[in-house]
Amino acid sequence: MDGISFEQDRKLDVIAIGRIGIDFFPNEYNCPLEETKTFTKSVGGSPANIAVATSRYGMKTGFIGRVADDAFGRFAIKYLQEKNINTEGLIVDRCDNKMGLAYVEIVSPKESNIIMYRADAVDLKLTMEDISEDYIKNSKVLVVSGTALAASPSREAVFLAMKLARKHNTKVFFDIDYRPYTWKSEEETGLYYSLAAEKCDVIIGTREEFDMLEKIDLPDNKDDKISANHWFSYNAKIVIVKHGKDGSIAYLKNGEEKQGEVFPVKPLKTQGAGDSYAGGVISSLIKGKSITEAMKYGAGAAAIVVTNNSCSDAMPTEEEITDFIKNYVKEH
Repeated sequence: MDGISFEQDRKLDVIAIGRIGIDFFPNEYNCPLEETKTFTKSVGGSPANIAVATSRYGMKTGFIGRVADDAFGRFAIKYLQEKNINTEGLIVDRCDNKMGLAYVEIVSPKESNIIMYRADAVDLKLTMEDISEDYIKNSKVLVVSGTALAASPSREAVFLAMKLARKHNTKVFFDIDYRPYTWKSEEETGLYYSLAAEKCDVIIGTREEFDMLEKIDLPDNKDDKISANHWFSYNAKIVIVKHGKDGSIAYLKNGEEKQGEVFPVKPLKTQGAGDSYAGGVISSLIKGKSITEAMKYGAGAAAIVVTNNSCSDAMPTEEEITDFIKNYVKEH
């Protein structure tokens, strides 16, 4: 199975940990945010989006995180439950911390932006006490998103979760997910990213995100293969480097390299592509697909999501991805 295998006697297939917030997508396209009058809300944040993506794919999915003790927190819990996501690992914060909010601006087919509100965001208040060893040991995979490492106490909680995952052979997937506005410096980012990556079985990110990950270890490196070999010297078994419209490359610890397909489409916005890609790759690998097939399904999922006005709401099923790929091949 391309160098990675999963424990089969687990109640859950995937647990994602970290950022969960509220996204507001505009109902009016191709205009600046100041002219947008109405929005549709959904749950967002990279690990929450990946959780929805894997659940839609048919994976038994759980989530570890903190939500606010208010209407937005209640909305987030209900939303995940409606997406068939186990919420035993969700903690309701009683300290009046608020959910992070993200407003999406779709200016044109080539320009979309996000305005983030994350002052004292509740997802970064996750504590070590919130982490259940039993919950983690009953999952095949733990998905860690880099944003959760940006501040304490969330940082320590995530490191504990990874340590427990390794203890119980729960495979750890690291979605680098670099968001500069959450970090104090690039050096701090590089330090905590690298400490996390050392503990992971699969690392996924863009070339630019790997540059940030390797800020201390390999500060001048731009070579994907050198990056992969560096992380193979720790625990990584698969390293996937994404190159946008040029597709992705997967490096396997046995020395193989696999080029990922790409499905160019006319996007409505760019948000959600990375999360849907990760969800497709993770789910496909758990189902026993090869890394080449997994990357194809990830790319198909990303192409579907960027043509829709949502992230989590737009996550496709395995059947929808299969149909998209078949029809895309016919059309092109």
